[in-house]
Amino acid sequence: MTDFSALPYRPCVGVMLVNQHGRVFVGRRIDQRESEVGQDGDFWQMPQGGIDEGEDLRAAAYRELFEETGVDEANATILAQTREEVLYDLPDHLIGKLWKGRYRGQRQFWILMRFTGQDSDINLNAHEPAEFDAWKWAEPEHLPEMIVPFKKRVYRAVLDEFRDLI
Repeated sequence: MTDFSALPYRPCVGVMLVNQHGRVFVGRRIDQRESEVGQDGDFWQMPQGGIDEGEDLRAAAYRELFEETGVDEANATILAQTREEVLYDLPDHLIGKLWKGRYRGQRQFWILMRFTGQDSDINLNAHEPAEFDAWKWAEPEHLPEMIVPFKKRVYRAVLDEFRDLI
């Protein structure tokens, strides 16, 4: 048996994109990897992804936002970022399967952005391959119940930190 506790956390950025009505963008993942390995459900998430070596956090946030939603800097304004990274560990049945087995979980900074565009500016096919097959605006309080179970604590922490700014 492999000791995964020695594996590092993947550096990552997440984006809470909020519209003028105080609702948050969520997308439904195409690959549904979580359900393929034992967690069935219709899971939605906010845009997030890895930070490239040497990449600025805010540049990574805009890159990930564009890749997953088609929304660029012209249609999203940064309002805040989490004070500290939020870490999560993958559940045992996923360690060694995701991210080519190189990480035990993620360490994430989250960026709050205000969406200033129109819904028609959202394009899930802006990047190949697309990561989401559907999207919607969700009430912030519903976010933790929409995400895979092992990320609920992360979403609660992000919501708690950004609640007054949404």
